[in-house]
Amino acid sequence: MAQKEEAAAAAAAAAPAAPAAPASQNGEDLEDLDDPEKLKELIELPPFEIVTGERLPVNFFKFQFRNVEYSSGRNKTFLCYVVEAQGKGGQVQASRGYLEDEHAAAHAEEAFFNTILPACDPAVRYNVTWYVSSSPCAACADRIVRTLGKTKNLRLLILVGRLFMWEEPDVQAALRRLKEAGCRLRIMKPQDFEYVWQNFVEQEEGESKAFEPWEDIQENFLYYEEKLADILK
Repeated sequence: MAQKEEAAAAAAAAAPAAPAAPASQNGEDLEDLDDPEKLKELIELPPFEIVTGERLPVNFFKFQFRNVEYSSGRNKTFLCYVVEAQGKGGQVQASRGYLEDEHAAAHAEEAFFNTILPACDPAVRYNVTWYVSSSPCAACADRIVRTLGKTKNLRLLILVGRLFMWEEPDVQAALRRLKEAGCRLRIMKPQDFEYVWQNFVEQEEGESKAFEPWEDIQENFLYYEEKLADILK
């Protein structure tokens, strides 16, 4: 059984370094929250923006992608993607990168279709693979279903580290709708985590460090694989 993470360890691992003083989502100091005007100003600041890039920091991967059962402190979604576009001539063009959200703006799944693949050329065949820290929420699953329904030349494979709120009936129903829409959904195996490590995680310049699986990675994979199979059957 997957083990529960301690909240203190979760908070420490979630960020590259502890800040000297609390900060708001936009980097403002939060020391003077007793001032009503200051508090009003912070509340009215815009939400976190979607972060995009080619490779994500090592500590983000180790914390956010870890396939624990109790995901305390993991309030982001990290989505690594590979897009393969094949034209009529058979030539394939591939692109890759990652998206990160703070669950205050668009979720990473929605942001992918808004920014990375906002439109599909009818003459091109798209094979898209996502490696996601956790499975989609019900709203994001419905967005995926709508996109697949109107884009017949798009094939999507989603590999997830954990299942998000899998005990909730609406989430279970949304995952079944994904399957019915033709989306392939499966749990990340240890080999998939290694692939993400090698292809989407920052490495020291001139040095490629081998992936070191955590102790319960296989056990947790089997746990979530069984849960997903029960939901989709």
